[in-house]
Amino acid sequence: MYSRRKFLRTAAGSLVMAGGAALTGRAAFGTDYPGELGPKTLPSGTLDSSVLEALPGTLPLIKRAYRAPNFETPTSYFDEVITPNNVFFVRYQLSNIPEVNARDWRLSIGGDSAEKPFQLTFDELKRNFDPVEIVAVDQCSGNRRGLSDPHVAGVEWGYGAMGNAKWKGARLRDILNKAGVKKDALEVVLDGADSGVIAKTPDFVKSLPMWKALDENTLIAYEMNGAPLPHWNGFPARLVAPGWTGTYWMKHIISLNIVSQPFSGFWMKTAYRIPKGKFPVIDRFLSQEAEATAPITEMVVNSLITNLHTGQRFSAGQPLVVRGIAWDGGYGIRLVEVSVDEGMSWRPAELGADYGRFSFRQWSYAFTPERKGGVVVMAKASNRAGATQTFELIFSPAGYHNNVIQRIGIEVT
Repeated sequence: MYSRRKFLRTAAGSLVMAGGAALTGRAAFGTDYPGELGPKTLPSGTLDSSVLEALPGTLPLIKRAYRAPNFETPTSYFDEVITPNNVFFVRYQLSNIPEVNARDWRLSIGGDSAEKPFQLTFDELKRNFDPVEIVAVDQCSGNRRGLSDPHVAGVEWGYGAMGNAKWKGARLRDILNKAGVKKDALEVVLDGADSGVIAKTPDFVKSLPMWKALDENTLIAYEMNGAPLPHWNGFPARLVAPGWTGTYWMKHIISLNIVSQPFSGFWMKTAYRIPKGKFPVIDRFLSQEAEATAPITEMVVNSLITNLHTGQRFSAGQPLVVRGIAWDGGYGIRLVEVSVDEGMSWRPAELGADYGRFSFRQWSYAFTPERKGGVVVMAKASNRAGATQTFELIFSPAGYHNNVIQRIGIEVT
């Protein structure tokens, strides 16, 4: 297990090996990205306590918390459509992180709605099931929580609690079908190998509705961007639930239980819930809905400007290209529009290559500012399901689903 002492010791070693870039940030990311620690609208305590640090095996990331380890990807890396493994964000609920040996790893499949419970070794997972690859966004449910107004409790993420990767693994439905799914099956309960420091800490256990578990895109992944899963991203195997927020993407997965009743654990019944009917989402987890709240499911449509920062200076008459990414819960990005006049007018951006409906979609917009003074650049994404980013925050007590249109003020001289 990773103790705090071991974690700090190995992290410090990585800082030294990084040649000091982790300590300065500027050396790692260049002078065009001064906001390494996040937007200035984050709570002051968050910015004061955040630093750029490298975990073992990573480049410098933005530390939001040590215990459990929660580290954010600097937004400059999102200027590429695929997020490299060594800068992918790290999110844990519990502090005891297992060091799993693939040779000893086992995945247990059972539950009261499984006809033939069995266990899988890592070699069997890779050998006995057809491999599938998919490009998909993994985004923490609380991404941008630190931008909530008023601020809410939780990890105060900026823009970088997400990443886009090419995942390879076995379809979850193929594994479940080998166990024999009974007709009364309602949910699949997922458990990982991490645990809390004290016995009273609720184990991080989640469930999926059967329809999502049996979807052809839901995987037990063992590779990420053509390499074995990194330790901090779930080695040796994790769940990949394209379109849904990262709370369901169980890392270091060790058991799947097919059950006939709604799972009632803390991380389903109490945590990761949103006001019912408040957000424009289509995917619903009906067996987990209550009168006033529902479990968070799919991601809402969103975008991010990746090559500009507030306060950047340009010359009048200088051609500019604004670049960014857009994504949603898997319906596909239909349109990205850009405004350079405080939202009075909007022009369509050019969409980049399509890596699939669950992936980041790059976009770009070219314009030439003619007048000196301040210019506010804004981007607004819409998806094929008819949803569009919001101008005002739809408030959630847990800070979920923040897809407010981003505003970046530049200076034209």
